[in-house]
Parts: sequence; structure tokens; C-alpha cells
Amino acid sequence: VQLQASGGGLVQPGGSLRLSCAASGSIFSINAMGWYRQAPGKQRDLVATITSGGTTNYADSVKGRFTISRDNAKNTVYLQMNSLKPEDTAVYYCNIDFISGDGIRLGYWGQGTQVTVSS
Repeated sequence: VQLQASGGGLVQPGGSLRLSCAASGSIFSINAMGWYRQAPGKQRDLVATITSGGTTNYADSVKGRFTISRDNAKNTVYLQMNSLKPEDTAVYYCNIDFISGDGIRLGYWGQGTQVTVSS
């Protein structure tokens, strides 16, 4: 299984970025998909998750600014980030909870993409 994340970069405060994460490989179905982030010297924290049915959950710090969505046909999860703040600076990781082609429930992390919010 591979998770290919993209869309990170440098943006000024108040700007926007859209992250994408595409899953490929021996996947029968994907349950939840999510985004987490880790700032230097801090633990990895949940940003947002979305179930196969479209139910979403957000960290309080990003509610109203970030939107998570998914394209089930493409096994891809997106994170639209608006009104970015310097404190959003972190490495963003995608995660999936899925059923493999062998029928085993597994979790998997992507490689991370850097988001830097700075003027």
C-alpha cells in the first residue's frame, strides 16, 4: 500500500493550501481517512477525519477554517486549508483505516508533507 501526499508548501498568513493524499495498492475498501500534523518538538495531533459515509471530525483549532473531503472512486482524501495561521506550521500526515485485499483491517501512514505559514 502507498499513500502519496502532495500540496504542501510555504504560504503567507491568511492564505490557503489544498493537500491531497492518494492511496493505492492492495486495498479492498477504506473506512476512515484523516489528516494529522506534527510541529517540531510536539506530538502528532489529529487535524480532521472523514468516514466512508462522509461523517467528519475536526480539531477545535481548525474548525471553520479547514475542510476535509474524499473521493472514494479515487481513494483520495483532501484537506482544504483556509485562513492559515503561523501555528498551522507542521508536517501534515495522511492516514487511512482500510481493509486489505486479503481481508485484514489495517492502518497506514503517508510520508508527510510540510506546510509552513510565514510572512
